[in-house]
Parts: sequence; structure tokens; C-alpha cells
Amino acid sequence: MSGTAGPLEPAETSQAAALMGVLDLEERERDVFVGQTPTTRLQRIFGGQVAGQALMAAGRTVPGERFGHSLHAYFLRPGDPQEEIRYAVDRIRDGRSFSTRRVVAWQHRRGEEVAIFALTADFHAGEQAVVEHAVPMPDVPAPAELPSLAEVAARHDASDSSSLEISRAVEQRLLEDPFERRLKQPPDTSTRVWMRVAGRLPDDPAVHSAALAFVSDLTLLGAGLARVGGWGEHEGASLDHAVWFHAPVRADDWFLYETDSPAASRGLALCFGRIWSADGTHVATVAQEGLLRAGGR
Repeated sequence: MSGTAGPLEPAETSQAAALMGVLDLEERERDVFVGQTPTTRLQRIFGGQVAGQALMAAGRTVPGERFGHSLHAYFLRPGDPQEEIRYAVDRIRDGRSFSTRRVVAWQHRRGEEVAIFALTADFHAGEQAVVEHAVPMPDVPAPAELPSLAEVAARHDASDSSSLEISRAVEQRLLEDPFERRLKQPPDTSTRVWMRVAGRLPDDPAVHSAALAFVSDLTLLGAGLARVGGWGEHEGASLDHAVWFHAPVRADDWFLYETDSPAASRGLALCFGRIWSADGTHVATVAQEGLLRAGGR
């Protein structure tokens, strides 16, 4: 992820491009950036949106050609989609090879400023590798051979599903039917899906890293419910989120996202994700802990 990202160039005109346009932040003052929430039927702030915007804000302050190799974040309060979000960047360190930034997202609530999200991101100049290895991509059908989320939803007469709203921005090709209740048991508890941002994004690595952070929150917490058959009568909330970027990726090209949950207890589920580009390169690893409760969704 380049640290010299400026304003985004216009992407392909579509609802998806408009939604991804949330990554185009306004610099209100030095190290303070403002992001907007797109108007959607859901009328809520998606956690990946805030993570992507915060990573963009951090990257806008990093000198030189340094790429974001990791982010660690906490979701502190639900966001208000009617209020702008202000991202205050703290330039913690600029060393010879690394730059570290802390970002706090603020919103105005009842006459006071409250923090809704906090992120720490690290950026690296890159250097000669002394070791290189990666987990190979699973052998799965190509995206062109698989149905879209909308096609599967239509089979179940679920065209009003809230999951379809976000799919306008993020296309999905499914290896299994998410509307069928199927309890998974070890050793096969993972879920895999092909994804890509709908429409073309600018040729800026910073934008694609932020977009991948955006998408990485989309299905991850659901991995915690795979052993009980999926969301059903449950509700959840992301508590923290981490992404390690291993290689450059275009978020508007197909990538395979595999999610699983190694542990869950006391209402909390730890979920991991691995992301491969279509050529089999392991481009990112994701981790999240979330709150899961009985209730409607």
C-alpha cells in the first residue's frame, strides 16, 4: 500500500462504485480526514467501511512508497450513518523502514465527540526477503463456474435479503448455499467464497488495500456460527479486526476468501480468514473476535 495516495480518480459509474467511493476522504485539516456513509436500504455503518476509511486516512500521511503490511483495530461503538465520521491520525513513528499510525474515528453525539473506532496500522518500505512461503490456495471451481449470491437468493425467494445490499458493491460467487442450514463439523468447518469489488477501482495500491480491508469484514464473523448452521436466530457484532497484507492485490479482480473459527466461548467467537488472488497467491490473512448472541438478524 503506497503512502502517497491522493484523491481517488473516478471509478466506473455504478451503485457499486458509489459505495466504494466512501474511500475518497476529505482532508479537513492536517491529519484529520472526513468520510461519509453511503445511503443504502440497510441504513447502518458497515464495520469494513470504517476500517477501510481509517486505513486510507493513515496511508495519506505516510511518506514515500511504503505499503501497509498490517492493521489492528477495535470497534468501540456503533456508528451513526446520518453523521460524518472524522478520522484523526497520530503519526506515531517514521523510521528508516517502517511508519506507524494510530487513527481514531470520531462522531458527534448529543453535544459531545465520541470515539467509535480505533486503528493502528504499520507501513513498510519493503526489502529483500530471506524466506518466502505461503499456504497454497485450495482447489476449488473457478468463479465463472459458480452462481452469484443474487442467483442463489432468487432460488429461495430471498430477494429482499439484507446480504444482497452489500453485494451491489462486492460481487460473490458461491461454493455453497448460504440460505441452507447445514451444521459443519471438524475437520471441515471452513467456508469459501469468491469475491471482488463490483466495478473498476483506480490503479492505486492504497485503494486496493483499503478495499480489501472493507471486504474482509463482510462474512468473517459468520464463521463462528458454522457449527450451528449459520445466522438463523442469532445476532452478532465485530469487536476487533486485524489484517496482514502479504502481497499486492487488486480488490476488483476475483479473490478467494476462506473463513473458519478455531474457538468460541462465553458469547465470543474468534474467526480467521485467508485470502488468495485468482492466480493462487496468498495475499492476506485476517483475524477477528466477535460477539454472538441469541436473537433475530
